[in-house]
Amino acid sequence: MAALVDRFRGQVFGLCYRMLGHRQDAEDMAQESFVRALRSLANYDTQREFMPWLLAIAGNRCRSLLSTRGRRAIATDELDKVADPAPDGQAARNLAEEIELALRDLRPEYRQSFVLFHEQHMSYAEIAETLDCPVGTVKTWVHRARRELADHLLRRGVVEELPNALRRV
Repeated sequence: MAALVDRFRGQVFGLCYRMLGHRQDAEDMAQESFVRALRSLANYDTQREFMPWLLAIAGNRCRSLLSTRGRRAIATDELDKVADPAPDGQAARNLAEEIELALRDLRPEYRQSFVLFHEQHMSYAEIAETLDCPVGTVKTWVHRARRELADHLLRRGVVEELPNALRRV
C-alpha cells in the first residue's frame, strides 16, 4: 500500500492541486483518492493501465468537491511557491499568478484535460480512458482550455498576441 502511494503521490497531488487551486483541498482529495482506489482494488480491471484509473478517481473526487463547495481562491503565498525563480522573479510570479487565475476559471473538464495533457504528459487516448469519454472530446477540451488560457492572458495584457494556432478565424 505504501509503495503504491509513494509511486503515484506526485501525479495524484499535482492533478488535484491544479484542479482545486488550494493546497489543503488537494491534499485531502489526493488522500481520499488513494483510500477509494485501495478500497476498489479488488474491482480493478487489470486490462486497463493503473495510472489512468487512479487519476480518474482523483479527478472525480475533485469535480465532486468543486460542485459542492464551489471554487476557492488561491492564496498569494501559494502562488509564490508555483512561480519558478528567474532573473526577473516578479515577472515569473506574475505569469504564474495569471496562469493559475485562468486555470481556476476553466470548466472542470477543460482544466482536468489540460493538466493531464500538459503536466502529467498523458496522451489523448490515456486521458480519454481516464475521463471515460471519446478521444475527440478530450482533444476539444484541451484545445478549448488552451484557447481560454490564451484569451485570459491576452485580456490581462500578459501577452500581446495569440499564437497562430489559437487565433479565431
